[in-house]
Amino acid sequence: MLKIVECPRDAMQGITHAIPTELKIAYENALLKVGFDTLDFGSFVSPKAIPQMADTAAVLAGLDLDHTDTKLSAIVANKRGADTACTFPEISYLGYPFSLSETFQLRNTRKDMETSFDLVKEVQELCVTHDKQLLLYFSMAFGNPYGDPWHAELVESWTDKMVAEGINLIALADTVGSADEESISSIFTTLLPRFPEVEIGAHFHAHPDDRITKLQAAWDAGCRRFDVALQGYGGCPFAKDDLVGNISTESLLTFANQQQEPLSLDLDALAEAQALAPSIFLHQ
Repeated sequence: MLKIVECPRDAMQGITHAIPTELKIAYENALLKVGFDTLDFGSFVSPKAIPQMADTAAVLAGLDLDHTDTKLSAIVANKRGADTACTFPEISYLGYPFSLSETFQLRNTRKDMETSFDLVKEVQELCVTHDKQLLLYFSMAFGNPYGDPWHAELVESWTDKMVAEGINLIALADTVGSADEESISSIFTTLLPRFPEVEIGAHFHAHPDDRITKLQAAWDAGCRRFDVALQGYGGCPFAKDDLVGNISTESLLTFANQQQEPLSLDLDALAEAQALAPSIFLHQ
């Protein structure tokens, strides 16, 4: 069954103009009506690093969660952020970006990979204690632009380590849009049968011409969990190429229809969210 993770947090975080909190609330409330499996709604990170997400707690307070089955996910980058996120019972998932590139891990969280792995263990313990689930993002899962070592065995090895810690939800992130059909197919066809107890999804960034190609490669390899953002906004502000946005929700829905995959989404609510998107992303 196809699981769609809508990612307004990833779409918003790199935007330099301040998006008013009330607009974020209106937009995310519209998204909550659509019927997505999960909403990546915000992050508890340093406001100096990601000023756009400084109002995440205020946004959460304004969300209408009484009429939705969509689960909430929030990104954390250190223990303090994880501690804060755990105080909110409304949040189901804590997302942590663990990079398979040493350079990007330092850029993204100011920690090397081993130190970051120690933090992953701490966050996993917090999640178990507070009845939450750790969603581990493998940043740079399909290679990196920094010349750091990368190969499919590296992805497999780190998956082994994470699974040994009890982590069973992983998103493979194509952080700079470098993944191709071969690498996507190779990694998913290796990981999915080897770790059947782990839910492994795709968080692709792509240029418009590459969206369907990447979706098809992951789908054919057995992936059924995809992160997307309406109209393809977003991308990582710490990555080398800031022009590569998320796979658009619209592209995934078109693709799902081509695969004759049944969807139970409220299309009127989707249209409402799409109409609100310009006020969020083009607001001055």
